[in-house]
Amino acid sequence: MNSYRIDGPVPFTVSATERGAEINIERYLVRALFAALFEAADNDPHGFGAEFADMHALAISAQHGGKDSHARHEFDERMERYLREFVGEPVIELYGDGVRQLRDAMTEIAAPRAVPGQQDRRTA
Repeated sequence: MNSYRIDGPVPFTVSATERGAEINIERYLVRALFAALFEAADNDPHGFGAEFADMHALAISAQHGGKDSHARHEFDERMERYLREFVGEPVIELYGDGVRQLRDAMTEIAAPRAVPGQQDRRTA
């Protein structure tokens, strides 16, 4: 399947899949999220480890407690706080060329294409 690089302050790729599209934001996560997490861990290794171990326990409790459990609400609130603290706004900015690249890639990905099983039957 085709893969398209989308330029921007943090480049990403868009790839066609059998069901639609896949957006790979690995570089965004490495540059924005993991860099901030590494810095936080460096500043307070013990506090950071304890806080994330607590989040793991909270995530397990939230999974067992369901979507309306206290653990689920606390987990979601803390995750939002972490996103703002470590990433800022969770958006990937695009400018002129990146917007055009994304438009062109999505236009090509969204174009009708044969389903693999249907292609095999036509050639038989």
